[in-house]
Amino acid sequence: MAIIPKKHEMPTQAPEARAHNFSEVAMGYPMEIAVEEAKRCLNCKNRPCVAGCPVNIDIPGFIGCVKEGDFEGAYQVITKSSSLPAVCGRVCPQETQCEMKCTLGIKFEPVGIGRLERFVADWHNENASEKPAAPKANGHRVAIVGSGPSGLTCAGDLAKKGYKVTVYEALHTAGGVLVYGIPEFRLPKAIVAKEVDTLKALGVDVEPNVIIGKTLTVDELFDMGFEAVFIGSGAGLPNFMNIPGEACKGVYSANEFLTRSNLMKAYRDDPRTPIMKGGKVAVVGGGNVAMDAARTALRLGAEHVYIVYRRSMEELPARREEVEHAIEEGIDFRLLNNPVEILGYNNPDDPRDPKNGFVTGMRCIRMELGEPDARGRRRPVPIPGSEFELAVDTVIMAIGTSPNPLIKNTTEGLEVNSHGGIIVNEDGLTSRKDVYAGGDAVTGAATVISAMGAGKIAAQAIDKALKRR
Repeated sequence: MAIIPKKHEMPTQAPEARAHNFSEVAMGYPMEIAVEEAKRCLNCKNRPCVAGCPVNIDIPGFIGCVKEGDFEGAYQVITKSSSLPAVCGRVCPQETQCEMKCTLGIKFEPVGIGRLERFVADWHNENASEKPAAPKANGHRVAIVGSGPSGLTCAGDLAKKGYKVTVYEALHTAGGVLVYGIPEFRLPKAIVAKEVDTLKALGVDVEPNVIIGKTLTVDELFDMGFEAVFIGSGAGLPNFMNIPGEACKGVYSANEFLTRSNLMKAYRDDPRTPIMKGGKVAVVGGGNVAMDAARTALRLGAEHVYIVYRRSMEELPARREEVEHAIEEGIDFRLLNNPVEILGYNNPDDPRDPKNGFVTGMRCIRMELGEPDARGRRRPVPIPGSEFELAVDTVIMAIGTSPNPLIKNTTEGLEVNSHGGIIVNEDGLTSRKDVYAGGDAVTGAATVISAMGAGKIAAQAIDKALKRR
């Protein structure tokens, strides 16, 4: 049979419609297309795609099941390695991981591995009625700090081995960055809730509204009888540029802006939390979070949304698919530009805010690319005399996040690096005995799947250590 050179297109909402709603943009493969896409797989003997997956899913194995129409079998293959298949199928950067290693991709487009994983997970969620049975308890207890992708993965892998696992979440809803950071139009919250329910069926307990470092400390968790602790608390401390005007009303971190919208439902007509809607919005940054913030602002009613990024399109770190979707929706990319000041006004006669002022604009300077930096990317250099003003009403800073220092400051002997990331060895073990860590709490802001990989490694190490006792 002749090879189909391009992966089958993913059906999506039309840009003019989706720019005004929070429904999921990508609509998923229908069954017939999923089977046809699976048939593009060459079933290579050396399986390079598996090596490109941070959680080592048996990709040829599950795709082989899809070829045969055995969708539940495909789901069972995936869940041997991944606790969050419906999530990964939507937000993993497959193009730089498993699909980048795909042999078919040498001459043609790689197999749509992520699209097939999403199809399989969605099929299972829509058709399977039986919940997984909790394994026989092995008598050991493990505490997980944070219910993001690393924490949920570690919890799921340990629960499958019979550990009694309790996940402590600071917010009122489990899911971490999956619920507060990623918008509904990319990852519906019902999908995350379904994945969490599956873990609960395995015996995982989830305790919301518990801030480790305040409500309880790591030391107190051990006093409660837990034999190991995994810290997957993420990187929720936003970075700012420290330029004049950042204290103006209407300047948000992307974390705050997205949390208000995603988790606290500020998009509703009667929101319980305020958020600035409408007007002109500038989002500073070029990563996936910047794309999420810009596209969310558009859906909240902004009349014009800018992405302001100091490098060119080639250096833009966001997933290409997200960039393309943003362009289709009308987001205005102002590349090779960098903010130097947020403009506001102090009008004592204005009843809104006579003291601090609201954003009225942003002063930027044009950039050009100079010599490569330590990571090989050409360093952006300001062009003297090129400053200009951009009239905006809201500015969203999406320039990265750092691990919150709360756990570090309340846990004696826990070593961190200069960026606040917890220092771990190759097994995820920290400088404290029986305390492990992984995900953004270690690396700083990174991908969902890399956090899952860290949770998986730590689960294996915890299991090995506790079995020796």
